[in-house]
Amino acid sequence: MPSRYPRSSAHDHRYHELHNQAEEELARTLMYSELHALPPSHPAAPPEHLKEPLAYMRKAQAGWEKRVLKSLNSMSTELGVPLARMRPAVEQKELMNKWNEMGTDEPDLSRFRPVYAPKDFLEVLISLRNPNHDSSEDVSARSHWGLIQVPLNVRDIPQLRRAYSELNLATGQLGIDDHAHVPPDLFENDYVQIGKKVVLDQDSAAAQQYSRQGCPTGLRADLWALILNSTNQPPDVMHYEQLKAGVIQHDLLVDNLIYKDVKLTASNDDYYFVFEDFLYQVLLCFSRDTAVLEHFKYNSATPPKSYIQGKVGDEECAVVYPPNGVIPFHGFSMYVAPLCFLYNEPSKLYSVFREMYTRFFFRLHSISSCPSGIVSLCLQFERLLQTHLPQLFYHLRQIGAQPLRIAFKWMVRAFSGYLSTDQLLLLWDRILGYDSLEVVAVLAAAVFAFRAENLMEVTSLASAEAVLADLSTLKVMPLIQISLFASAI
Repeated sequence: MPSRYPRSSAHDHRYHELHNQAEEELARTLMYSELHALPPSHPAAPPEHLKEPLAYMRKAQAGWEKRVLKSLNSMSTELGVPLARMRPAVEQKELMNKWNEMGTDEPDLSRFRPVYAPKDFLEVLISLRNPNHDSSEDVSARSHWGLIQVPLNVRDIPQLRRAYSELNLATGQLGIDDHAHVPPDLFENDYVQIGKKVVLDQDSAAAQQYSRQGCPTGLRADLWALILNSTNQPPDVMHYEQLKAGVIQHDLLVDNLIYKDVKLTASNDDYYFVFEDFLYQVLLCFSRDTAVLEHFKYNSATPPKSYIQGKVGDEECAVVYPPNGVIPFHGFSMYVAPLCFLYNEPSKLYSVFREMYTRFFFRLHSISSCPSGIVSLCLQFERLLQTHLPQLFYHLRQIGAQPLRIAFKWMVRAFSGYLSTDQLLLLWDRILGYDSLEVVAVLAAAVFAFRAENLMEVTSLASAEAVLADLSTLKVMPLIQISLFASAI
């Protein structure tokens, strides 16, 4: 087949290389799945075991869900605000007219409080215990230094190096090599040409492989949409319009939580306040999208249910609430905010966010044993610090500044709102490229390593937090590379 780029045989070669790497990766994944599939004679596991194999994790998740739902129902009762109501015609018309400028609205939200904040969730994770595990059998006493006390397998540095081999010091990286200013910026020019070919060929697997080295700013929106299979075809646009109609017709109690969250987070952020209207549109539509319920087939969580007024306890009168099964918490809107830099068409922004959420972000607030789940990320972070910076870990622990108490808020938001946007997008490139959130824990540990000298001098949790209060000047890729490949962590 003739090349679309006459002079770029090197680009074509690299493109085919990417495509082949992606196919090999897929073959490895399929082989792994085959090897770990149950033998035919084995009885099929019940669905909840497939969602989460560990009983104590399932129990903890169910307990947490009950607590969150109770908090929501109590708010509804205390404030006398129904969980859902039909908007009067006048209100519907008003909302329709100001749909693109909801940020100018100043509803009184003083009575509403977030259903929970990340620190409440952290307390639950800290209390997790495997009833069948004898911690005295642990080889290293260091396993007791951290706050997470569950025996999950997380990767050490040699294993991470193998898994993230494309991030090694010899491979070109956007976020490093494009800032080298070597005339005529050869790496970046060639790399952009290859990216254009990937987009032109609409090759999703090659796009994923490509984004492991970072996505060029001008191609990122197309590459991410390609990786996430987000097409924004007429049916997608129509689906978004139907969700919008649902928002205009019905008022939900969770709408107030969304408004309040945007006001408390993105509206106060120097990078994101300009996107306030977009955030309301996307999040209000998201709360009504029953297609999101599909992800509960592989999420350890179960969609929350409420009862129709006066029918409490009658299972036939139980409905999923909110309709998408996701109760927003403090900081939830920061999962959407960075995407506003890439997509200015609401339906496209919406479909990309929904894919990001149902592939990745839900794992950051669900209790599970998944390697990309928040419990594993917390343990991974603590292990990396304990193993490679034991003195720092011990010092912080001694002064009551457990590292995880500081890093948890970064990880639960995948660093959104903490890094500058260009750096955050470089991090999210790698999440998409490796189809894993593991790199979030690596970066959190790398931040501590980078500020280790200052942290060794602090004497309280407040002063440790002060040292780590501003991450906006950090460069993500050098930190990750050094932590994995230069043994600095």
